[in-house]
Amino acid sequence: MMNNIGNDLVYYEVTDPSDDPINPKPGTLRYGASMIQQKVWITFKSDMKITLAKPLLISSFTAIDGRGTNVHISNNACFMIFKATNVIIHSIRIHHCKSQAPGLVVGPITASKIWIDHNTLHDCEDGLLDVTRGSTDVTISNNWFRNQDKVMLLGHDDGYIRDRNMKVTVVYNHFGPNCNQRMPRIRHGYAHVANNLYQGWMQYAIGGSKEPSLKSQSNLFIAPKSGNKEVTWRKGSNENGDRWEFHSVGDVFENGASFTATEGGRVPKPNYSEEQRFKVLDAKSVRFLTKSSGVLRCTNKKSIC
Repeated sequence: MMNNIGNDLVYYEVTDPSDDPINPKPGTLRYGASMIQQKVWITFKSDMKITLAKPLLISSFTAIDGRGTNVHISNNACFMIFKATNVIIHSIRIHHCKSQAPGLVVGPITASKIWIDHNTLHDCEDGLLDVTRGSTDVTISNNWFRNQDKVMLLGHDDGYIRDRNMKVTVVYNHFGPNCNQRMPRIRHGYAHVANNLYQGWMQYAIGGSKEPSLKSQSNLFIAPKSGNKEVTWRKGSNENGDRWEFHSVGDVFENGASFTATEGGRVPKPNYSEEQRFKVLDAKSVRFLTKSSGVLRCTNKKSIC
């Protein structure tokens, strides 16, 4: 995210928790995220609860940084990234969002170079985080997802073939407790899912349709005490055989968890650039790696955390 820093960066502080989607007021989150048309790094003066009247469209080259404060986006609309690039969302509590069209976090029409990091998401009417409509180069890291039916959707619908170009990295996240499905659910595109903790599920943990590719690497899957212990789910069947590329590499399964991998074929590669590459640790380290998932517990804004 090197394009989010530099001498031309504007530092903007949110001082007003109100929201006016028609005429955003200076000092509000909406003004900083949508009205400042240049690089902007947004922080918050104090703890606050923000109820958005309409989905917040986030402009390119925007960082929303809640470190050092306790910021809630809740009880109505949430975030949408629409035709934008180089966006960071960090240390925000997102919960009790009401269904909005379309998507809660990553909206329609291609978005790229998005980093969703160290947020806590739970108890929303629809999904917690959607990557759709050809969006790509998205990193979802260090988040805590809990108390949710549909958690994460990657791919708009079965007929939207532009999602074949989608690449998403899902790493160091904590899923659970009380998550049902879609951790993630993938259509068409590719996901590298690594070093995540799965604290049970009801229907399934990872699913897909329309020939998606998945590299599940060094995750810890803890099956529920009763019910379905299979990690994966595949929608429908293909008359020419199974074309889902679901691969498990170094995963650890507890409590009877099992993973139905694609037989034969090659393990898909993330194809990261030098700047994007990271070391995937052994699954035995997952509990430690995800210990601080979710909003960081910083004592003040100056903390490095």
